[in-house]
This record gives sequence, structure tokens and C-alpha cells, in this order.
Amino acid sequence: MTEATSAFAVPAELAGELKRVAETANAWPFEEARKLVERLKRKPKDEVLFETGYGPSGLPHIGTFGEVARTTMVRHAFRILTEDKIRTRLVAFSDDMDGLRKVPDNVPNKEMLQAALGLPLTKVPDPFGTYPSFGEHNNARLRAFLDAFGFQYEFMSATQCYLSGAFDATLLKVLANYERIMEIMLPSLREERAASYSPFLPVCPRTGRVLQVPIVAHDAAAGTISYDDPETAERVTLPVTGGHCKLQWKPDWAMRWVAMGVDYEMAGKDLIDSVKLSAKIATALGGDPPEGFNYELFLDEKGQKISKSKGNGLSIEEWLTYASPESLALFMYQSPRSGKRLYFDVIPRNVDDYFNFLAKYPDQDWKQRLGNPVWHIHAGHPPVVDMPVSFTMLLNLASASNTEDEGVLWGFLNRHVPGVSAATHPKLAELVGYAVKYFHDFVKPNKVFRVPDAVEREALQTLDAALAALPAQASGEDIQTALYDVARPIPRYQDLKAKGATPERPGVSIEWFNTLYQVLLGLERGPRFGSFVEIYGIAETRALIAKALAGELAGAA
Repeated sequence: MTEATSAFAVPAELAGELKRVAETANAWPFEEARKLVERLKRKPKDEVLFETGYGPSGLPHIGTFGEVARTTMVRHAFRILTEDKIRTRLVAFSDDMDGLRKVPDNVPNKEMLQAALGLPLTKVPDPFGTYPSFGEHNNARLRAFLDAFGFQYEFMSATQCYLSGAFDATLLKVLANYERIMEIMLPSLREERAASYSPFLPVCPRTGRVLQVPIVAHDAAAGTISYDDPETAERVTLPVTGGHCKLQWKPDWAMRWVAMGVDYEMAGKDLIDSVKLSAKIATALGGDPPEGFNYELFLDEKGQKISKSKGNGLSIEEWLTYASPESLALFMYQSPRSGKRLYFDVIPRNVDDYFNFLAKYPDQDWKQRLGNPVWHIHAGHPPVVDMPVSFTMLLNLASASNTEDEGVLWGFLNRHVPGVSAATHPKLAELVGYAVKYFHDFVKPNKVFRVPDAVEREALQTLDAALAALPAQASGEDIQTALYDVARPIPRYQDLKAKGATPERPGVSIEWFNTLYQVLLGLERGPRFGSFVEIYGIAETRALIAKALAGELAGAA
């Protein structure tokens, strides 16, 4: 997922056509980009700044990546709408000056972190021992992944911005509007929290820790705040500038928008109220809150929100062990306002959907193309890829042959597509490698073969005879027709509600095909069974039926 570094590698007349279609395109990145176009009409400027935020208190997870990927899609859509005449920047901002509040579950050397609670993340020792601090370690992990995807972005560190004075002018605005900000924040807080709340968090000069303490005095003219040291009871006065203080996160968010001139930032649905509060604070500071939308959260296999500190759900590295970066980008593109499970079982569907969208793209008109996810994933330049089989099919071939040998899968593929190889089909070669890993880790351990009942035994015997009557090189369509003909007379598998079904010629229900996968492959479901048999082989499929009827498959499981 990369962006063009200059304008767009298309002729001027085509760029104009893209702009015309984009102005009414229904794809959500264009809907978001049009909000920015309207924003510029209200307040013209020669640069638009996109921002994504990252809290490096835990290791980066897919949700963090998703925010950058989605924002990049909106940025590209905006460039199309403006014909790339307005400069754009994307900042990946790390809140690495936050104090460490708790020890993450998924890191080593927890005792080391326990002793560093309260220190800014860029002062917390790195439990992995590879960087000067935990914050820098997690920042590096994030940047390495974003770089691997080819994102165009600028990385910014809260620590550097506070210490360098980049935020000083806006911090003084916060201090000058102290009472107004308190009026905005206090109604949102519990009574106990409100009693000691202040937008400023002093960094203790004695311990280096970020303190959550009541502010007993503030002086806008002097640019200072005062507090009582909770351990020594000493009254301490600090400037709010130069990194001596940081802000609580909602005022900090608003301050950053104003200081940097952020025009667009999306956030998770759980932050809707926080966005509203920060927008009010930004307005109080004389700024214009950015455009954006609230995306739905990702859930793990138990339906719980994924968390950096818990390390639940899928990690970035885990997804890329079993599938391509493009499939991950598709997962991020699809339905961002709907909640989705983010676990291993979503991978095969996203891999296959990606290649299906890619296959449709060349034959689509521009309206359809701008609604095709691959246009957004590849910044308007989807590759041309010949993918003769699906990822699900490869998984079923591995399951049927119970193999983790890529060579065995290539043998089946060569029967289906003579001459196919890693050299002729490099993307297919990647998919074969992913399929073997996925089969080993998730399919093989979870295969559960079902013993056929009396009706199923008779149906399988009839299917065996029907397959025996077909030529060895029968097409997938001919095999699929035979499958229907076997099931149609069997009452259990009849579907009278199917399109075109009649009592004389009923349709065939999905139960028949699910039976085949459950009994023959130990899987709940699979792709078109006729296509599977075509690639796997009629003789090999008949051998599976024989084993199922002899009880060998269920016995082996």
C-alpha cells in the first residue's frame, strides 16, 4: 500500500475525469475527503494536515496500523478531488511523554517497568533491551511497520515537541484559558476526579515522574503553575513551557490540533465524547477542530476490544505470517463504521476478497473503480495479478492431502493450470506459502471429521459411482452438475425455495455441500466443491470417500 510521491502518474485529461467521478463517489474515503474540500472553502489554506495518534504504552497493534491506513486512503481521495494542487502531510504522532500508568501484560522484565511507573514513556527503561527507552522501542516498532508498507508520513514525538518548545506558544494559550478549559472539562468528570483535576500535569523535578496532583496556583502572566509535592509537601512552581509540564490527554489533544493546525483526524468510537470535549477546548483556544469520523472498534475472538497492553486479538506480525499486507489493508478498508472480529479466522476471507476485487478492476468503469477497495489500497494503481485458485481452495487442498509440503500443492495446481510455477505466478507462490503455514497452525489442529449417518453413506456411495462415470479430466462445472444430480432426489438435501426450483426439479441445499466438507475434509465449509474435485482429482476424491465410508477419517481424527 503505497502512494505516488509526485502528482499522479496519469494524463491531465484522466485526472480531470477522476475528479469528476470522485465528486459523487460513494466510497467512504471520498465522503471524508469532500468534508475537507468544504472546510477549505470556509477557511482557505495552502496545506492540509492529516494526523494519526499513537499511545506507545504498549506494543503497536493492528488497530494502530488501521488508523494510518484509513487516513492515508482519505488523504489520497482528497488529492484526487483537488487534483493534487494543495499540499498534504500526514503526521503519525506518538504520545510518548505520557507517564507509564500500568505494566503491559505482553512484555518481558515486568519488574523493571513496575519500578518505573509514573515516568514519561521515553524515560522508562526498555524491557526488551534494544532502545534507550520503552517509548522509543514502541515508536520504532510502529515506524518499521509503517515504513514496510510504504506509507508517506512524518513521525512526531510528544517528548521532542514539548522539550523543543514547539508547543510553548499554545501551552501559554492553555494557561491563559485555564478557567474556560476547566469549565469544559469538570462536568465530564466524577466528583472525586473533579476535585483535584487540572489540565496541566507537572513533571516532578525531583523524581522525573509525571504527577497527577492538584494545581494550587496558576499565573498566566508568568507562564507558571504551582503544586504541593505529594511526598515532601514543598510548594513547587514550574513553567508550563519547555517540557516542565505536559497536558492531560483531552486538553493535550486539543492543544496539538491548534499548535500543529491539524485538519483531519479520525478516532475510535469509544472516543466520541473525548473528541467532542477536545473540540470545545480547541475552539476555546481560538482553533478550528479537525474533520474526521469515529470508526468502530476491533474485537478479539471473545468479543472483547483489542488492547495494546493486553496484547489480545491479532498482532501485525501474526497477520503477515499467514496473509499478504494487501489483505490486511482490505480488512481496514471494509466497513470502518461497523464492529468486526479481528482474529485468525477472518484472514482467508479477506485474502480471497482482495483477489476477487483485483480481478474485477480492469473491466470496471471509473465509477465502479473508485468504489473498488483495491483502488484505495493501491492509491489508484492496482496491480494486474493472475490468481488461478483461491486461498480457501489451497487450504482445502492442504487439508484433503493433509500436507504441509508446498511441492504437493504445486502438484495439484499443475494439474489444474499446466505450466504454472512460482516464476510465472509469484503472487500464487506467496499464497501457497501462506496456506501451508495457516493449515499447520489453524486448520490441522481443528479438523473434526464426522461419521456419516445412513442417509449420508448412501449419498456418498451414489456420489462415488457418479464420479467414477466421469472422465478423469472432467471440468469443475461437469463435476458440480454431478454433485447436484446426486443430491437432488434425496429429500434431506432438497431446497424448494431455491431460484427456479420446482417439485419435479428441486434445488439443492447448502447442507449437502457442508456434509461433504465435514465428512471428507473435517471442515465446516469450503469453496465450490466441483472446483475442488477438479484440482484435487477425481480418483483422489473417490479415495477420500472410501476412507470416510470405512470409518478411517473419523477414526484418524
